[in-house]
Amino acid sequence: MQLVIVESPAKAKTIEKYLGKDYRVLASYGHVRDLPAKDGSVHPDDGFAMEWETYADKSKQLKAIADEAKKADRLILATDPDREGEAISWHVQEVLAKKKALPKEVERVTFNAITKPAILAAMKAPRELDTDLIDAYRARRALDYLVGFTLSPVLWRKLPGAKSAGRVQSVALRLIVEREREIEGFTAQEYWSVVAQMEQDGQPFEARLVKFDGKKLDRLSLGDQGSAFAAKEAVEAARLSVVSVETKPATRNPPPPFTTSTLQQEAARKLGFSASHTMRIAQSLYEDGAITYMRTDGVQMDGSAIDAARGAIANRYDASYVPDRPRQYQTKAKNAQEAHEAIRPTDFSKDRAGSGDHGRLYDLIWKRALASQMASARLERTAVELEDGTGRLGLRATGQVVLFPGYLALYEEGRDDAGDEDSRRLPLLRDGDAPAKTGVTAEQHFTQPPPRFSEASLVKRLEELGIGRPSTYASIIQVLKDRAYVRVEKNRFFAEESGRLLTAFLERFFEKYVGYDFTAGLEEELDDVSGGRAEWQAVLEAFWRDFKPRTAEVMEQQPSAITAELDKFLEAYLFPAKADGSDPRLCPNCGEGRLALRGGKFGAFVACSNYPECKYTRRFGQPGGEGAEDAGPEGLGKDPETGLEVERKSGRFGPYIQLGEGKEAKRASIPKDLPGGELTLEWALKLLSLPRVIGNHPETGEPIEAAIGRYGPYLKHAGKYARLQTTADVFETGMNAAVVKLAEAAAGRPARGAAREPLRVLGAHPRTEAEIKLMEGRYGPYVTDGTTNATLPKTVAPEALTLEEAAQLIDARAAAAPAKKGRKAPAKKAAAKKPAAEKKPAAKKAPAKKAPAKKVAAKTED
Repeated sequence: MQLVIVESPAKAKTIEKYLGKDYRVLASYGHVRDLPAKDGSVHPDDGFAMEWETYADKSKQLKAIADEAKKADRLILATDPDREGEAISWHVQEVLAKKKALPKEVERVTFNAITKPAILAAMKAPRELDTDLIDAYRARRALDYLVGFTLSPVLWRKLPGAKSAGRVQSVALRLIVEREREIEGFTAQEYWSVVAQMEQDGQPFEARLVKFDGKKLDRLSLGDQGSAFAAKEAVEAARLSVVSVETKPATRNPPPPFTTSTLQQEAARKLGFSASHTMRIAQSLYEDGAITYMRTDGVQMDGSAIDAARGAIANRYDASYVPDRPRQYQTKAKNAQEAHEAIRPTDFSKDRAGSGDHGRLYDLIWKRALASQMASARLERTAVELEDGTGRLGLRATGQVVLFPGYLALYEEGRDDAGDEDSRRLPLLRDGDAPAKTGVTAEQHFTQPPPRFSEASLVKRLEELGIGRPSTYASIIQVLKDRAYVRVEKNRFFAEESGRLLTAFLERFFEKYVGYDFTAGLEEELDDVSGGRAEWQAVLEAFWRDFKPRTAEVMEQQPSAITAELDKFLEAYLFPAKADGSDPRLCPNCGEGRLALRGGKFGAFVACSNYPECKYTRRFGQPGGEGAEDAGPEGLGKDPETGLEVERKSGRFGPYIQLGEGKEAKRASIPKDLPGGELTLEWALKLLSLPRVIGNHPETGEPIEAAIGRYGPYLKHAGKYARLQTTADVFETGMNAAVVKLAEAAAGRPARGAAREPLRVLGAHPRTEAEIKLMEGRYGPYVTDGTTNATLPKTVAPEALTLEEAAQLIDARAAAAPAKKGRKAPAKKAAAKKPAAEKKPAAKKAPAKKAPAKKVAAKTED
């Protein structure tokens, strides 16, 4: 028997079918071990030795693999054909060796597509594990670990509110923050355009003023209304005639088939997909055998695939759409490495695969790959010059005609932040023609700041700079979102306060390590490790030699000194010069104190130097903006019982109320659904009085409390909870209603009148076709197909869960169901206590029958 190891159970099932009875194919479910998330897992003083730890949820699967390996004559490691795939194979081999379950014959095979010919061909060409790729993986993993576990403690102690920083993520964040600064520092300039509406032989067209009073105009030449209107009047009064018609042929060649980064960019532009969503869908299409491997820098296609594409083009169009010679592409990406074939369909005769988002992404991949082998588009571009009799006034009209669409008949590449190419048709014009003038307009414009990054343009910029690798961009962007360093609005990235402050800190104290050239250079060194041109430990040593002392130096500084340095570094941003020349640091509240950056428990803010007499504060991320100020607490009145002042204050997590001062002070958040919409002293005292004791439960005699927590209003009784709908319910719910709500919550049912809605509908189960939903449960999120419920593992984020992962969780839970029934028997014996002692042994056997729950671990990237 020959044992084959792959990552995914979907791949395992397909490949086992292709290979036949002599093969057993098992899935590792992604990576099986990693560096423990604690300091000391990498030892720089011991040659960067690493301590690996098996994932807790992979132990059963590894046992199953080990059991099969002991019976196998040959182990075939067939994980993905990239650095991460090589690392997974290496980890599996290492674990089996420690378990003394490694067969004598161990081989590595790779394939670019999950099709029968590709699988069988790969089995005939085995190789050994690529030690260079494994070393490159170890170098990247150690490097990211050392940066995270060395730099993050510095942030926690010296930069209040900061969470953590990553080697590549911090540089990507810097790009977003710098773009924000460009936008804020941008000064718009007014300019005007003058356009004449004209007509020739019944066909309208437009001509733009390009010369006025004998001078050539650029975009900003007409800078005010007066000059624009003077030009408009001159055009209206002039008799214009054609002085030249220039027609040039043009050719547009098709773009190459997709790489990982171009797929992410185009899916963002045309389908609105995030990079992470694109990669999840592409992974599923790959595992279904629909497309080739989706983590690649390569733009070339296999010769047989090119022939198939040319055949599909000939079948779909006439022979003129097939170029005389096959097209060959070469990658232009900086530091392209581990180049496999481009992303393409495995079968060009199939123009559809999957449904929903899967179908849309496949359609994009199929069209792009097919178009890459189609004939070029032939265009004709025309420029017409018109002048008045003096030659001091000139207009230009431009147009374009598609003579032969070529690949444009199937596909046209999307664009970032740019208008479509001018494709207006012009009438037939000759020298001396005097087209009719039907109107003239003068339009005001303002120069625009550079646009904020979209996912597509950010990925494109990272690739241009050589920062990170295309296969890692999705995880880089997701980390920035998860840590709330950025937010996304209308598909554009906005830098949050925490992201701006972190970037400023790193630029001031770790400038080298967030430098674009340094990061790109380090990527080149890591690529040299992949190619066997550099030794991985030497690369790490060179980095660590400078990085460790720098972190120690910053750690020795006092937080106040750090804040003072950041105050100077950010002065132009936090305290921009005022138009009237007054001091931008002068406190607007007291008129005496000076504003400066301060560090607090929950982050940085701007405050007055006259504190505590003046309690003016301003959020860090709102330099001088209206509505950003907080002149201090607002008094609501005095508590009649204690005589203490009740104040309304603003904190990091929003407005709150406070009674008293110091450690003894009572505080309560102000809910958004406050009855009446306004906070009064009466409501403030009610909120401060929580929790409210409704009474003692009639069955247990223990108290039932109503309160407001992190997730909203709730009931509590004997350690059990039930949700309430509104703030008013906290004060109005009586004993009978409370008992019913608690009983329904304990039974796992929603409160009456509040049917639970799914968090997401994931789609039809790929094997049973039952609809799978993601739900919020009492013990956390779970997935259900209406029959089986499966709790999400802690390693799987609900927002990142895919349909296939959900289906696997449900299948594993369903397989375990019989064992679970066996375990329930002892619980029912509690009422009938006599047979309890006899049946205990049977109860112990039941868990052994339970099939191992298979949890999907996301494939990690640096």
